[in-house]
Amino acid sequence: MKTEWIPGAVSATFKKMPLTADEVISLLRECGLKAVEWSENAHVFPDDAEGAAALRQKTEAAGLRVAAYGSYYRLGENEAPQAVFEKSLISAQALGAPLIRVWAGVKASWDTPEEERQGLAQEAALIAGLAAEKGIRVAFEWHKNTLTDTNESAQRLLKEANHPNLYCLWQPTVALSPKERTAGIRLMGGKLLNFHVYSWPDGKRGPLNAAEWQYYLDAAEGQAAQRCALLEFVRDDSVDQFRADAQTLLNLLKGGEENG
Repeated sequence: MKTEWIPGAVSATFKKMPLTADEVISLLRECGLKAVEWSENAHVFPDDAEGAAALRQKTEAAGLRVAAYGSYYRLGENEAPQAVFEKSLISAQALGAPLIRVWAGVKASWDTPEEERQGLAQEAALIAGLAAEKGIRVAFEWHKNTLTDTNESAQRLLKEANHPNLYCLWQPTVALSPKERTAGIRLMGGKLLNFHVYSWPDGKRGPLNAAEWQYYLDAAEGQAAQRCALLEFVRDDSVDQFRADAQTLLNLLKGGEENG
Protein backbone atom coordinates (compact mmCIF):
# COMPACT_ATOMS: atom_id res chain seq x y z
CA MET A 1 0.00 0.00 0.00
CA LYS A 2 1.36 3.37 -1.07
CA THR A 3 0.75 6.18 1.41
CA GLU A 4 -0.61 9.44 0.01
CA TRP A 5 0.73 12.41 1.98
CA ILE A 6 -1.37 15.59 2.01
CA PRO A 7 0.81 18.68 2.71
CA GLY A 8 -0.49 21.33 5.08
CA ALA A 9 0.12 23.21 8.31
CA VAL A 10 -0.95 23.53 11.94
CA SER A 11 -2.59 26.92 12.47
CA ALA A 12 -0.97 27.44 15.90
CA THR A 13 2.23 27.95 13.89
CA PHE A 14 0.91 31.40 13.01
CA LYS A 15 -0.35 32.43 16.45
CA LYS A 16 2.72 34.50 17.34
CA MET A 17 3.26 36.02 13.89
CA PRO A 18 0.27 36.68 14.24
CA LEU A 19 -1.93 35.79 11.28
CA THR A 20 -5.72 35.75 11.17
CA ALA A 21 -7.56 32.70 9.87
CA ASP A 22 -8.11 34.47 6.53
CA GLU A 23 -4.40 35.24 6.30
CA VAL A 24 -3.52 31.63 7.13
CA ILE A 25 -5.78 30.39 4.35
CA SER A 26 -4.24 32.85 1.89
CA LEU A 27 -0.68 31.85 2.83
CA LEU A 28 -1.40 28.13 2.55
CA ARG A 29 -2.91 28.61 -0.90
CA GLU A 30 0.07 30.74 -1.97
CA CYS A 31 2.44 27.99 -0.84
CA GLY A 32 0.54 25.20 -2.60
CA LEU A 33 -0.49 23.43 0.61
CA LYS A 34 -3.72 21.48 0.82
CA ALA A 35 -4.73 21.01 4.47
CA VAL A 36 -4.86 22.75 7.83
CA GLU A 37 -5.22 21.67 11.45
CA TRP A 38 -7.16 24.51 13.02
CA SER A 39 -5.94 25.06 16.55
CA GLU A 40 -8.16 25.72 19.53
CA ASN A 41 -7.64 29.13 21.13
CA ALA A 42 -5.64 30.25 18.10
CA HIS A 43 -8.22 30.44 15.28
CA VAL A 44 -11.25 28.50 16.53
CA PHE A 45 -12.63 28.17 20.04
CA PRO A 46 -14.48 25.46 21.99
CA ASP A 47 -18.27 25.56 22.12
CA ASP A 48 -18.44 27.84 19.08
CA ALA A 49 -20.39 25.93 16.46
CA GLU A 50 -21.22 29.07 14.49
CA GLY A 51 -17.62 30.28 14.27
CA ALA A 52 -16.31 26.81 13.47
CA ALA A 53 -18.89 26.29 10.73
CA ALA A 54 -17.97 29.64 9.15
CA LEU A 55 -14.30 28.71 9.23
CA ARG A 56 -15.06 25.36 7.63
CA GLN A 57 -16.87 27.14 4.80
CA LYS A 58 -13.92 29.50 4.23
CA THR A 59 -11.44 26.63 4.32
CA GLU A 60 -13.31 24.48 1.84
CA ALA A 61 -14.12 27.43 -0.44
CA ALA A 62 -10.37 28.02 -0.70
CA GLY A 63 -9.84 24.45 -1.86
CA LEU A 64 -8.29 23.32 1.43
CA ARG A 65 -9.29 20.44 3.67
CA VAL A 66 -9.69 20.51 7.43
CA ALA A 67 -7.10 18.00 8.63
CA ALA A 68 -7.97 18.14 12.33
CA TYR A 69 -9.21 20.21 15.25
CA GLY A 70 -6.27 20.84 17.56
CA SER A 71 -7.87 20.99 20.99
CA TYR A 72 -6.06 21.60 24.26
CA TYR A 73 -8.15 19.11 26.18
CA ARG A 74 -5.92 17.18 28.61
CA LEU A 75 -6.68 13.93 30.32
CA GLY A 76 -6.76 14.25 34.10
CA GLU A 77 -7.17 18.02 34.13
CA ASN A 78 -10.93 18.38 34.45
CA GLU A 79 -13.35 17.55 37.25
CA ALA A 80 -16.14 17.12 34.68
CA PRO A 81 -14.28 15.66 31.69
CA GLN A 82 -17.34 14.87 29.59
CA ALA A 83 -18.76 18.40 29.87
CA VAL A 84 -15.42 20.01 29.03
CA PHE A 85 -14.61 17.67 26.13
CA GLU A 86 -18.05 18.10 24.60
CA LYS A 87 -17.35 21.84 24.19
CA SER A 88 -14.32 21.05 22.04
CA LEU A 89 -16.28 18.34 20.25
CA ILE A 90 -19.01 20.83 19.32
CA SER A 91 -16.48 22.96 17.45
CA ALA A 92 -14.71 19.96 15.93
CA GLN A 93 -17.97 18.67 14.49
CA ALA A 94 -19.02 22.07 13.12
CA LEU A 95 -15.56 22.48 11.61
CA GLY A 96 -15.94 19.16 9.78
CA ALA A 97 -12.78 17.85 11.40
CA PRO A 98 -12.14 14.13 10.88
CA LEU A 99 -10.14 13.98 14.11
CA ILE A 100 -9.69 15.92 17.32
CA ARG A 101 -6.27 16.29 18.93
CA VAL A 102 -6.10 15.84 22.72
CA TRP A 103 -3.26 15.63 25.24
CA ALA A 104 -2.39 12.46 27.15
CA GLY A 105 -2.26 13.84 30.67
CA VAL A 106 -0.26 16.46 32.50
CA LYS A 107 2.77 14.45 33.69
CA ALA A 108 5.65 12.49 32.24
CA SER A 109 4.94 8.77 31.95
CA TRP A 110 7.65 7.91 34.47
CA ASP A 111 6.08 10.31 37.00
CA THR A 112 2.51 9.02 36.69
CA PRO A 113 1.45 6.55 39.42
CA GLU A 114 -0.19 3.34 38.25
CA GLU A 115 -3.59 4.14 39.73
CA GLU A 116 -3.57 7.57 38.11
CA ARG A 117 -2.55 6.07 34.80
CA GLN A 118 -5.49 3.68 34.86
CA GLY A 119 -7.82 6.59 35.52
CA LEU A 120 -6.43 8.45 32.51
CA ALA A 121 -6.97 5.38 30.34
CA GLN A 122 -10.60 5.20 31.46
CA GLU A 123 -11.06 8.89 30.67
CA ALA A 124 -9.49 8.35 27.25
CA ALA A 125 -12.00 5.61 26.51
CA LEU A 126 -14.82 7.90 27.64
CA ILE A 127 -13.93 10.76 25.28
CA ALA A 128 -13.17 8.33 22.46
CA GLY A 129 -16.70 7.02 22.74
CA LEU A 130 -18.18 10.52 22.73
CA ALA A 131 -16.23 11.43 19.61
CA ALA A 132 -17.11 8.15 17.89
CA GLU A 133 -20.80 9.06 18.18
CA LYS A 134 -19.99 12.11 16.02
CA GLY A 135 -17.83 10.17 13.56
CA ILE A 136 -14.65 11.89 14.76
CA ARG A 137 -11.40 10.16 15.69
CA VAL A 138 -9.44 11.04 18.82
CA ALA A 139 -5.66 11.35 18.49
CA PHE A 140 -3.16 12.07 21.23
CA GLU A 141 -0.49 14.70 20.80
CA TRP A 142 2.95 13.00 20.70
CA HIS A 143 4.69 15.04 23.38
CA LYS A 144 6.98 15.14 26.38
CA ASN A 145 5.47 15.33 29.88
CA THR A 146 2.46 13.27 28.82
CA LEU A 147 1.81 9.53 28.50
CA THR A 148 3.00 9.68 24.89
CA ASP A 149 6.53 10.78 25.82
CA THR A 150 7.98 7.36 24.93
CA ASN A 151 7.05 4.84 22.27
CA GLU A 152 6.29 2.16 24.81
CA SER A 153 4.13 4.37 27.04
CA ALA A 154 2.06 5.56 24.08
CA GLN A 155 1.42 2.02 22.91
CA ARG A 156 0.57 0.95 26.46
CA LEU A 157 -1.94 3.82 26.83
CA LEU A 158 -3.81 2.71 23.73
CA LYS A 159 -3.91 -0.87 24.99
CA GLU A 160 -5.05 0.15 28.48
CA ALA A 161 -7.80 2.43 27.15
CA ASN A 162 -8.82 -0.36 24.76
CA HIS A 163 -11.02 1.73 22.50
CA PRO A 164 -10.94 1.43 18.70
CA ASN A 165 -11.42 5.19 18.26
CA LEU A 166 -8.11 6.16 19.90
CA TYR A 167 -5.02 7.04 17.85
CA CYS A 168 -1.88 9.16 18.06
CA LEU A 169 -0.40 11.96 16.05
CA TRP A 170 3.37 11.95 15.53
CA GLN A 171 6.19 14.47 15.64
CA PRO A 172 9.98 14.21 16.09
CA THR A 173 10.05 14.67 19.87
CA VAL A 174 13.43 16.14 20.84
CA ALA A 175 13.76 13.78 23.82
CA LEU A 176 14.05 10.80 21.44
CA SER A 177 16.91 10.04 19.07
CA PRO A 178 16.26 9.65 15.32
CA LYS A 179 16.58 5.89 15.76
CA GLU A 180 14.04 5.90 18.60
CA ARG A 181 11.71 8.09 16.55
CA THR A 182 11.63 5.73 13.60
CA ALA A 183 11.25 2.77 15.95
CA GLY A 184 8.15 4.47 17.34
CA ILE A 185 6.72 5.03 13.87
CA ARG A 186 7.10 1.35 13.08
CA LEU A 187 5.81 0.26 16.50
CA MET A 188 2.63 2.36 16.33
CA GLY A 189 1.91 1.60 12.67
CA GLY A 190 -1.65 2.29 11.62
CA LYS A 191 -2.46 3.85 15.00
CA LEU A 192 -0.56 6.95 13.88
CA LEU A 193 -2.59 9.50 11.95
CA ASN A 194 -1.22 12.90 10.87
CA PHE A 195 2.42 13.93 11.26
CA HIS A 196 3.51 17.36 12.54
CA VAL A 197 6.50 18.35 10.45
CA TYR A 198 9.46 20.39 11.73
CA SER A 199 13.19 20.11 12.37
CA TRP A 200 14.79 21.05 15.68
CA PRO A 201 18.57 20.54 15.38
CA ASP A 202 20.13 20.68 18.88
CA GLY A 203 16.68 21.32 20.34
CA LYS A 204 16.22 24.63 18.51
CA ARG A 205 13.99 25.50 15.58
CA GLY A 206 15.73 25.20 12.24
CA PRO A 207 14.81 25.06 8.55
CA LEU A 208 12.98 21.91 7.54
CA ASN A 209 15.56 19.19 6.93
CA ALA A 210 14.53 17.09 3.90
CA ALA A 211 17.04 14.32 4.58
CA GLU A 212 15.81 13.93 8.15
CA TRP A 213 12.20 13.80 7.06
CA GLN A 214 12.84 11.36 4.25
CA TYR A 215 14.04 9.03 6.99
CA TYR A 216 10.74 9.37 8.87
CA LEU A 217 8.55 9.12 5.77
CA ASP A 218 10.35 5.96 4.67
CA ALA A 219 9.65 4.41 8.10
CA ALA A 220 5.96 5.28 7.78
CA GLU A 221 5.48 4.08 4.23
CA GLY A 222 2.64 1.64 3.70
CA GLN A 223 1.10 2.00 7.16
CA ALA A 224 -1.89 4.06 6.03
CA ALA A 225 -3.54 4.90 2.74
CA GLN A 226 -3.49 8.63 3.48
CA ARG A 227 -1.99 10.96 6.07
CA CYS A 228 -1.50 14.70 6.38
CA ALA A 229 2.02 16.12 6.78
CA LEU A 230 1.46 19.40 8.63
CA LEU A 231 4.17 22.04 9.05
CA GLU A 232 4.68 23.42 12.56
CA PHE A 233 7.28 25.34 14.64
CA VAL A 234 8.78 27.66 12.04
CA ARG A 235 12.19 29.17 12.82
CA ASP A 236 11.86 32.69 14.25
CA ASP A 237 8.08 32.55 13.60
CA SER A 238 8.95 33.85 10.14
CA VAL A 239 6.50 33.85 7.24
CA ASP A 240 9.44 33.73 4.82
CA GLN A 241 10.83 30.67 6.63
CA PHE A 242 7.40 29.08 6.43
CA ARG A 243 7.37 29.62 2.68
CA ALA A 244 10.79 27.98 2.40
CA ASP A 245 9.76 25.05 4.60
CA ALA A 246 6.58 24.59 2.56
CA GLN A 247 8.61 24.34 -0.64
CA THR A 248 10.95 21.83 1.00
CA LEU A 249 7.97 19.74 2.10
CA LEU A 250 6.37 19.83 -1.34
CA ASN A 251 9.64 18.83 -3.02
CA LEU A 252 10.07 16.01 -0.51
CA LEU A 253 6.60 14.61 -1.06
CA LYS A 254 6.81 15.04 -4.81
CA GLY A 255 10.10 13.13 -4.80
CA GLY A 256 8.41 10.32 -2.93
CA GLU A 257 5.67 10.16 -5.57
CA GLU A 258 8.24 10.01 -8.35
CA ASN A 259 10.25 7.34 -6.58
CA GLY A 260 7.11 5.31 -5.97
